[in-house]
Amino acid sequence: MADGAGKKDVGVSKRTNWVTDLVEWYDANRRKLPWRSRPRPYAVWVSEIMLQQTQVDTMLPYYRRFMKRFPSLRSLAAADVHDVLSLWQGLGYYARARNLHRASQLVVEQHGGRMPRDPAVLRKLPGIGEYTVAAILSISFEIPLPVVDGNVARVTARLWAIHDDVGRPATRKAIADRLTGPIQTVSPGTFNQAMMELGALICRPRDPSCGVCPLMKHCAAKRQKRVGDYPVKKKRKAVPQYDVVVGVIHRRGRILLARRPASGMLGGLWEFPGGKIGSEDATAYPDTLCEKILSETGVEVKVGERLCTIDHTYSHFKIRLHAFLCRAQAGRARPLASDEVRWVPPRELDAFAMSTVGKKIVAAYDR
Repeated sequence: MADGAGKKDVGVSKRTNWVTDLVEWYDANRRKLPWRSRPRPYAVWVSEIMLQQTQVDTMLPYYRRFMKRFPSLRSLAAADVHDVLSLWQGLGYYARARNLHRASQLVVEQHGGRMPRDPAVLRKLPGIGEYTVAAILSISFEIPLPVVDGNVARVTARLWAIHDDVGRPATRKAIADRLTGPIQTVSPGTFNQAMMELGALICRPRDPSCGVCPLMKHCAAKRQKRVGDYPVKKKRKAVPQYDVVVGVIHRRGRILLARRPASGMLGGLWEFPGGKIGSEDATAYPDTLCEKILSETGVEVKVGERLCTIDHTYSHFKIRLHAFLCRAQAGRARPLASDEVRWVPPRELDAFAMSTVGKKIVAAYDR
């Protein structure tokens, strides 16, 4: 690292000084979050998976519902994956839910329902990487493994004026290495949560509250008056946008849904048939939709009025989705490009696990 983060650590007295200031601030200012009062491994695990790519305020209602329905690791392992996805819908990044469910089953099958304490064993479970391993083991078992998530990377980049791209794995490893000494001077779980909390509440990406930061007097970026220059990140590429057409297909008072393949994006969720389209003029959308529905479900349809247009942003691309009301004309519905198709009474649509976009289509239809 350009600032010397890979070199020998600073002396114990200085290291303890900033760590002490951090922990004292955390003890006085930490948020009361449900998994913190009694950090059971399962509760910590669920919280950390949900918090990936998600803010705490957004995540909390989902966490409470999830833990009420699946209060133990064994109850989650015994659940049907579609029930898990139903509770997850709206939270996004659905691979997290599928991996959490499968990992819970493996913990029951291979470890008697007890969370492994060996980092090498734990990281073999689906959906658990270095960050999650460190969070679970430090918070639940006080094992001194530094967490380096986005918040911690930002705090340390400013604290030590790190000039390297914090998105690079090598930079994050160097940060973790440098934190290995400090984390052993206090409770590892407290240290990691304090670092993450500081990044979330004070050392924010924009408009950080430097005047009330417990690390202000230790912060190299603050001394240099260059807080806004850190962390250094590689410029992101422009996000592509795609147009999508789908059909709300009627036949005899029911609507056709298709369940996406279990693997891949939005795996296991139900959706309205359709797909991406090219650069054709909007007047060609109905014909294109007919072709897509036929190739995906074997059903011939007549396309009616446009129901709604929805703009939505995923992690790496955007879509503009056009939903049309359709009527089935001929053909037997088959899962030609999905795991399952089903004709559903409109009143039961809410019972099927869908993405946020799918739920918006249902809401537009219910109007």
